[in-house]
Amino acid sequence: MSICPFPQTTGSVTLNSPSYSILPPLPSMVEATNLLTRIAVGDRTALSRLYDLYSRMIYAIAWKSLNSVEDCEEVVLEVFTQIWKIADRFDIDKGSAEQWIFTLARSRILDKLRKLQRLKKVNDAIASGKEIEFPTISVDPIEAVEIVEQRQQILAALSQIPPAQRQVIELAYYQGLTHVEIAARTGLSLGTVKTRLRLGLSKLKMVIDRGSS
Repeated sequence: MSICPFPQTTGSVTLNSPSYSILPPLPSMVEATNLLTRIAVGDRTALSRLYDLYSRMIYAIAWKSLNSVEDCEEVVLEVFTQIWKIADRFDIDKGSAEQWIFTLARSRILDKLRKLQRLKKVNDAIASGKEIEFPTISVDPIEAVEIVEQRQQILAALSQIPPAQRQVIELAYYQGLTHVEIAARTGLSLGTVKTRLRLGLSKLKMVIDRGSS
């Protein structure tokens, strides 16, 4: 089943609109269950309806933890993309449809928090690196040469992949941008950013493997 594009708006209210915090009436459990059943067989209209019912609530829950419009939007997108892919795994005997949806949302929010924490640690390490002095005696000359060679190998490999794919890799791994931030900066869709990043990394690995063989 391919990923279904679903609306980024609900009526006239956009995800990043101030009025997005106004939650819709709670949907019935029966309706949510029926919608998941329809989504499981590829009903895009059912996904759109489920999005209308739950996207604002998921956004509001994500906001409490992330406090970022872009990160909350990405969580909402990821939750409904996952619902589209795995709706057939929903089992009413193990819990309600709403519980299942919010469990997916909680998982995506935790993943986002972990990613942000990792990025913060990297940025903190980079920021404080200038103040750290490593004793010269502790540096293994052979290891230092190997690190330089690996860096040169990666830079050389990057020059051999398509510019469009190289661009998103550099933005993601050298500037630490999220997929949403890369899409905003380049004007590309989020799906295109993810596709180019995946293809670029695959080609980068192939170039490096070929060069070391």
